[in-house]
Formats: sequence, structure tokens, C-alpha cells
Amino acid sequence: MDFTAAVLARKMELETNKTVNGEEERSEIKNKKKMKKKKKNKEKKELGGIKTLPLILASEISERFATTGFHGNMITYLTQQLNLPLVKASNILTNFNGAAAFTPLIGALLSDSFAGRFWTIIVGSVIYELGLGSIILSAVLPGLRPPPCPTQANCKEASAVQLWVVYASLLLTSLGSGGIRPCVVTFAADQLGVTGKEALSRTWNFFNWYYFCMEMASLTALTFVVYVQDNVGWGWGLGIPTVAMAFSVVIFVVGSPYYRKERREGSPLVRLAQVIVASVRKRKAVVPAESGLLYQNKELDAAISSHGRLLHTNQFRWFDKAAVVTDDGFTNSNPPNLWRLSTVHRVEEIKSIVRMLPIWAAAILPITAYSHQQSFGIQQARTMDRRLAGHSVQIPPATMSIFEILTALLAVSLYDRLFVPFARRFTRNPAGITSLQRIGVGFSVNILGTLVSALVEIKRKSAAADHNLIDKPTAVIPMSVFWLVPQYSVRGLAAVFVTVGKLEFFYDQSPESMRSTAAALYWIAMAVGDYGGTLMVSLIHKYTEKGDGNWIPNRNLNRGRLEYYFFFVSGLQVLNLVYYLLCSRLYTYKALEELSEGGEDGDSLELGMDENHSRSMGESNGGGGTIK
Repeated sequence: MDFTAAVLARKMELETNKTVNGEEERSEIKNKKKMKKKKKNKEKKELGGIKTLPLILASEISERFATTGFHGNMITYLTQQLNLPLVKASNILTNFNGAAAFTPLIGALLSDSFAGRFWTIIVGSVIYELGLGSIILSAVLPGLRPPPCPTQANCKEASAVQLWVVYASLLLTSLGSGGIRPCVVTFAADQLGVTGKEALSRTWNFFNWYYFCMEMASLTALTFVVYVQDNVGWGWGLGIPTVAMAFSVVIFVVGSPYYRKERREGSPLVRLAQVIVASVRKRKAVVPAESGLLYQNKELDAAISSHGRLLHTNQFRWFDKAAVVTDDGFTNSNPPNLWRLSTVHRVEEIKSIVRMLPIWAAAILPITAYSHQQSFGIQQARTMDRRLAGHSVQIPPATMSIFEILTALLAVSLYDRLFVPFARRFTRNPAGITSLQRIGVGFSVNILGTLVSALVEIKRKSAAADHNLIDKPTAVIPMSVFWLVPQYSVRGLAAVFVTVGKLEFFYDQSPESMRSTAAALYWIAMAVGDYGGTLMVSLIHKYTEKGDGNWIPNRNLNRGRLEYYFFFVSGLQVLNLVYYLLCSRLYTYKALEELSEGGEDGDSLELGMDENHSRSMGESNGGGGTIK
């Protein structure tokens, strides 16, 4: 008996030691993983940050200076140098602007799939530089331009060959924009961290100051470059933006060792397709009432949720079928067949995109309404007295846009200092108002802007009639060009709310791994709006020509009915505002599980969040709900 007891005791001792050793081994492995993760997080934190901001902003300022200097006065080059009719020239620019707004989708998909934002920006910038270089040929070689036509009557238009040189340049710049536009602002935001605890500790809004810097660059281009184009020559006027763009690329590359670069984990479109396919395959499956029974795999989602996983929401529950665990969908393999079974995080990615689409659609019509405002405003200014008071110096028509930029600069400077503290008293939101509310305010101000444009146009035509200048399109109407300042100023004020609000909204509410793609949605809305504007202007020009007066004539704006056009687009914007208010009222902000610094997966709490909480607490920097 004693011998048997001793054997049993020894056996138990060995099993106990084995268990202890196993636990110690597992604990050691766990600690190593934790230390490795902490080290990785520390290394990641050492990259990026505020030190990279001067390099990125210097690069972006140079790039914006170049693009504004190129596009800002292009309507003048087409109508005065290439002798194109106003509607044709305006439509050419709007169409290529539309193409430049569609190409960001291609760049965003390449960036989010495998190329990364850094290399996508580099390639896009080089292509854009080629476009800027090619249009200089049109400006400096006489054979690539038609004969001058100072009277603007019976002018010989540019030939097909001459136009194709311009088309090639505009096409290259459109392709280059596809790599720059969706990636630059998101790349800069990635360096700083504009969501979660990093944003809460910051007293300034990154998107506001990014917009401020870009408008400063545009202001410089519209004053200096446009003056050179109108008074020195188009060779120099287009050469300066070309040099600025090259400088932009050099500065951006210099900062490469200091940037925080996210690792790409496959195409986001493939992940969305996997969720849809899995949902269709399991369309007859019953979604459990308890969301905890849906499939989750933190290791699988780690690479696409480094800032926290998306939590389950009750909207669009049909997509939840993709995360239902069934006998035929779940396998012991790791990872499972993602065309049959998706994680909750991946399901919530597609839900986030679907939720944003109605808001995205509401941004199209205001862009349509304003797509030709720049071109028409330049033509209005060209007919008016552009002399500075007491001086013979004339303001270039395209330079009138500086008043839009000056207003935007003033408004964005005062936004954080005055507007946010004032609004916070009523909303108790750290950001003053949510990004959706900010966009709504901008849409309302936009309506006022087109109404002001209509009233100023009535005044301009009345002055032309009083001085018998209706049939003299090249004559200067004795009415100061500064009458146009109100419509430019209102437009600049609206941009501070709409543009910055949309940047905040798309960056914050998009899935972490699809932010470039979401930023592309911003530009696609501009593309659809620009093409819609071209169609609308073409139809108005065609069908009003048969009536008592063409609303938008080609040569003589004094004989037009441009004020009718402004009233018409104002009415469209009112209808769009009603639709937007309904969509924003029904919108639910995303809920995010934020991991603690260096913590394990289980260190964060998966807490639900109602809509009111997300609206008040989740947008300290324009964002949705971040849960810790």
C-alpha cells in the first residue's frame, strides 16, 4: 500500500509540475508577445507625429500652388488664347475636372490594396508634373495656337491638333490627381492620429488647419501666378506652377524616413465582395439575437483594425448572415474560407460604407450648382470695371477668387477660437457641432451664395442697359468689379463648413483600412456633380436659345439671362437641403472598440453606444464614437 501510495503521489507531483511548467511556458509566450507588441507600438509611435507635418504641408502647399496656378485661370486661356466659345470652354474644363475627380477612386484602390499612400502620392505627382510640362508647349509655340482675336468677334477657333495638346495635358493632370487627392490628407492625418485619445488631447482641429494652408497656397497662386499669366505671358505663367510641382515632389520624398506608413492587407473591394457573397450564400440562415454568437477573429482582423475593431450594430442585419457560424461555413482552418464566413468587423466595414452613401449623394447637387460658378464669375468680371480705386492697375478677372479664399481663411481661423466655444454652450459637444451639422450649415450658406449671384447679375445687366452697352460684349461696364465680392465671400464661408465637414466625416466614419477609398468618394461626388453641371448647362443653353433670350450665351453675356440660371440652381439646392436633413437625422455613427496602449486584445471593453452618445461624445475632432 505504501509503495502504491508513493507511486500515486509521485505521479501527481509530476502532473502538477507539468501543469505549472505548462502554465509558466504559456505565460512566458504571452509575455513575449506582449513585449513584442509594445515594442512594435513604440517603434510605430516614433514614426510620424507632429515633426512630419512641416514636410507634408510644405509639399502640399507647393502642390496646391501649382494646381491652382494651372487651373485657376484656364478659362481665360481657352477663351482668349484658343478662341473657344464660353460654353464649350467651360464644359471642357468641367469635364476634365470631372475626370480628375473620378480617377481618385483608382488611386485609392491601389493605395488601400497594395501600393500604400506614400508611393501612390509619388507616382501621381510625377504624372501630374508631366501634364504641367506638356501644356507649356501650347503656350510657347505659336503653331499650337490660333491667330489672336482681340475683338472677340468672328474668331478662328483652335484646330483639333491644337486642342489635343491641351487635352493631353488636362488628361495627364487628371490621372495624376488620382494618386494625390485621395491619399494626401489621409496620409497626413495618419501621421498625427485624428481619432481616439490622440485627438481628445489636442486643442486644434487638423482638418481646419490643413484647409487653411491649402487656401493660403491658392491665394498666392491666384494673385501672383494669374498676374503673370495676364500681364507677362502664358509661358512664364504656366512654367511657374510646373517648377512648384517639382519642388513639391522633392520635399515629400525627403521626409520618407520619418513617415508612418501603414501596411496594406489586400483589396478592400475583395473584402466587401466576400461579405456580400457570404451573405447571399447564407441568405436562409437565422441571425442570432445575441451578437456575441456571431463569428469574430481578432488575429484575422488585427492588420485591418490597428486602431480598434468595429463593434456590431443593428442596422442592415441582412449582412450579419455573413458572420453566422454554420456547419458548412465554418472550418477548423485559420483563417476560414472568407467567401463563406466573415468576421463581425468585416461585416461592419460594409455597413459603414452603406451608411455613408446617402450623405455622399447629398453632396452631388451643390457641386452641380457650383460647377460653372468659377467660369461664369470670371466672364462677369471681364465685363466690369476692374481698376483699383484711384489707380490704373487692373485686377485680373480670375484673381477675384482671392475674396473667396480670404473669407475662407478668416472663417477657418475663427472657427476654433470663436465658433466652437459658442456652439459648445448649446450642444455640449467638444467639437461644437458634429461633422454632419457642419455640412448642413454649409449647404444652407451655399443657397444664399447663388441667390446673391443672381441679384448681382441683375445689377450688372441693368448698368449695361443704362449705358447702352448691351450689344458691346468687349466694352467695360461702368460698374465696379467689387460688386462680385459678396458672392465670392459667401462661397468661401460655405466652403469652410462643407469642405472641412466632408473631410472630417469621410475620414472618421470610414473603416480604418478604407480611408483612401472613402476619401475618393469625396472626389467622385465632385465628378458626378461636375458632369451633372455640364449636362445641365448644355441643356439650358440649347433649349433657352429658342425662347426670348439664351440664359447662357457664348459671346455676349449682356444678352444672356444668367440670373435665371442662378435662381434655378438655388431652387435645386433647397430641395437637396431637405433631403440632406432627412438623411443626417437618420444617420447612426459607427461604434469603435479602441485598444489600450500596448494592451492585449481583451483589455478593451466592447460597449454598445446609442446615437445620442455618439453625437455628443464621439466627435471631438469631427468623428464618430470611439469606445474605450
